[in-house]
Amino acid sequence: MANTNLKQLLTEYEKKRYEALRSAEERKESLYFRIPRLKEIDSEISLLTIRTAKDLLKQKNDILLKKLNHELTVLRQEKEKILKENHIEKKELEPQFECNLCQDTGYITDSNFNSIMCNCLKQRLFDLEYNKSNVYNLSQQTFQNFNFHYYSQEINSEKYHSDLSPQENIKLIYDICMNFLENFDDPNEKNLLFTGNTGLGKTFLSSCIANELLKKGKTVLYQTAPVMLDEIINYRFSKGTSSTNDLYDHLLNVDLLIIDDLGTECMNQMKFTELFNVINTRLLNQNQKSIKTIISTNLSLQNLYSNYDERIVSRIVGYYNICYFFGEDIRFKIR
Repeated sequence: MANTNLKQLLTEYEKKRYEALRSAEERKESLYFRIPRLKEIDSEISLLTIRTAKDLLKQKNDILLKKLNHELTVLRQEKEKILKENHIEKKELEPQFECNLCQDTGYITDSNFNSIMCNCLKQRLFDLEYNKSNVYNLSQQTFQNFNFHYYSQEINSEKYHSDLSPQENIKLIYDICMNFLENFDDPNEKNLLFTGNTGLGKTFLSSCIANELLKKGKTVLYQTAPVMLDEIINYRFSKGTSSTNDLYDHLLNVDLLIIDDLGTECMNQMKFTELFNVINTRLLNQNQKSIKTIISTNLSLQNLYSNYDERIVSRIVGYYNICYFFGEDIRFKIR
């Protein structure tokens, strides 16, 4: 399945790269037709570079290099002047790739000159293979669409066990999320635990964060706790596909792991152990690379202590910012 998806995506990447190059060439030819001197300049730059390279192969000559640099500078300055006079941005002549990092090839070269998969291709694979069950709509669930007015301004300490109104509380959580994004690459920045009843925006805010990180080229893997733990057990007993085996590695190393619906899984000792391994290993890896985790649960902190191994909860309390959501179910207000 994984190989099929990868082949499918690489074909798609090849097509969109070809289209970007073709469109750039059409724009360039159209511009050459309007301003013939631009074509002459580009041809002169190309011929000058090739001719000088051939001369340098015969003998290294600093004078030749200086002459080349001077002539190239003059030509490029003339080109820039023409573009400016015609109100043309230089980038209009360049291919408009979806990913400038890999230029829509799906692969980049690392510092050791090894070819590695670009994060954009990794994310497409994640979306195809693991994020299928993702219940949120990333295109709509953004910080721009987040509305504080769905949360009441009424303070009810008896009902919510807080001296803050639901609106004041969600604004504090919003600020924590902004800080999380701003300091994502800081290993000292804590992970996030979203706790509270259903319909209070936990999944929505997770989606907002995911959206912003995807824009920054980070990879995001979404898993519900039941599905994640079942897949890990399959991996342990070698019942899974190669995709399942890859998933375990991705769970430990993806830039942002979102574990949703913690507390809805059927737990046993093996699953306790595997959940601890994922949480703890990611914390250890956090010291070496910029990775973070968001856990979302309907359980209170007290319920977490009752339901889970102390080692799991101690990691969460020590290394996660705990965001307690309260108020009325906003899903009824949106309808």
